Amino acid sequence: MSPRLSGPDCAAPPAARKPVAAPAPAPVPSPASASASASASAPVPSPGRTLAAALLGFFVITLDASVVTVALPSIGTDLHGGLAALQWVVDGYTLVFAAFMLSTGALSDRIGAGRAFGAGMAVFTAASAACGLAPGLGVLIGTRVVQGTAASVMLPASLALVRQAYPDAGSTPHPSGAASGRIGRARAIALWAAGGASAVALGPVAGGALTSAWSWRAIFFINLPVGLLAAVLLARTPRSPRRPAPLDVPGQLTAVLGLAALTFAVIEGGGLGLVAAAVAVAVLAGFFLIEARSAHPVVPLGLFRDRTVAVCVAVGAALSFAFYGMIFVLSLFFQQVRDQSPLGAGLMFLPMTALIPAVNIVSGRLSALSPPSAGGGTVGARLPMLAGQLLMVAGLLVLLPVTARTPAALLAVVMVPLGLGGALAVPPLTAALLDATPADRAGLAAGVLNAGRQIAGALSVAAFGALVADRDRFLSGMRVCLLLSAALLTVTAVATAAALRPGRPADS
Repeated sequence: MSPRLSGPDCAAPPAARKPVAAPAPAPVPSPASASASASASAPVPSPGRTLAAALLGFFVITLDASVVTVALPSIGTDLHGGLAALQWVVDGYTLVFAAFMLSTGALSDRIGAGRAFGAGMAVFTAASAACGLAPGLGVLIGTRVVQGTAASVMLPASLALVRQAYPDAGSTPHPSGAASGRIGRARAIALWAAGGASAVALGPVAGGALTSAWSWRAIFFINLPVGLLAAVLLARTPRSPRRPAPLDVPGQLTAVLGLAALTFAVIEGGGLGLVAAAVAVAVLAGFFLIEARSAHPVVPLGLFRDRTVAVCVAVGAALSFAFYGMIFVLSLFFQQVRDQSPLGAGLMFLPMTALIPAVNIVSGRLSALSPPSAGGGTVGARLPMLAGQLLMVAGLLVLLPVTARTPAALLAVVMVPLGLGGALAVPPLTAALLDATPADRAGLAAGVLNAGRQIAGALSVAAFGALVADRDRFLSGMRVCLLLSAALLTVTAVATAAALRPGRPADS
């Protein structure tokens, strides 16, 4: 993973669905003071520039969650690393991105969205350069961790900037006179989300093309001009207000440590893996104790008392587990078993990923066709959620007979349901989750959903890598991965059918 990171996302990728509360509107100046200020000030900042900066940031952090996957065999050959190290190249980014995203929304509020986004972009760009120059896998993994940390700050801050530039109806108009209000902001957020969806679609192809044309290092150097352009655009963005927002530091630190130990246990195995697993159990148990007693937890455990919320988070995690894990396995399959080039491997994903943005839109419209039930607005979500999960199960099972001799065109076609299933299911499950959550906890719920999706993707890369580590038995290991993913999605599909039944009252 992905990234959020990123995979079969709705209008935005998994890591992209964390709303951030809109900053409080500035007081309206008197006509006289406004006129004097306008005549004496420099040209008024444009909301379009703010949107462009936020979109670029969201695009590049989503891209980095997937662009590296196709380049992994080349990285391993160049830096002399085994599969376990290559798994950390992916998970070093995705894991910290997911874990820190639990609280970086509050951090963005505390220091201001513009400051948070600018600092995150600066660190992300510098870390990208360090990734491209890495002399060994240890340095590459370390700089990927820094990249993921910066990305976790940028994501909520980028959406906060969009909301700041396009304030809600009834608030102060933007000084540029640009259209604001609900329609203007809705369109702006749709464009912002399209940046993430485009990155999901382009990731594997861009990774393969850059690796084939130049080197795997190019997938990181391409971030430098994007970062510089975003910084130029951000310089014209008005200062963001600071808002008080509590931080759960003990909860955040134990979440990161526990998830890192769990991932290490799955990847490494053996004696060290057992030690890491024991550490993970102890630390995660401490995390749940901290969250149960914290006044402002990063993961409010009370959210999961609602059956709809619990099922939507579980479905989102299952979809990401299957999608990101299989993207990782198939990337290795194309290059190590079928001997395809990085570009050829990237192009194999194009039919699947190119349709994701369009299916996101169709899925959202399907969800809106059915009116909400008396017990909550989940009836419209139920059908596309079920259809998406079952379509992905079918796509996984269709891949079981695949061998090294399967024609490339046929293989590219049978992979399509794998992407379409997630693209169909994620938008309605996100809408159902937000419908079932009180307005004052919507941001927290969305953050938990996206963090869960990214973490599931990271764990699938760790688990599936262990199953396909033996090249002589790669195909049998890949089939186990397919069956595990299909079984997990079957369970969550049954849970969806049971929890989102028409007429079921919403849980309190």
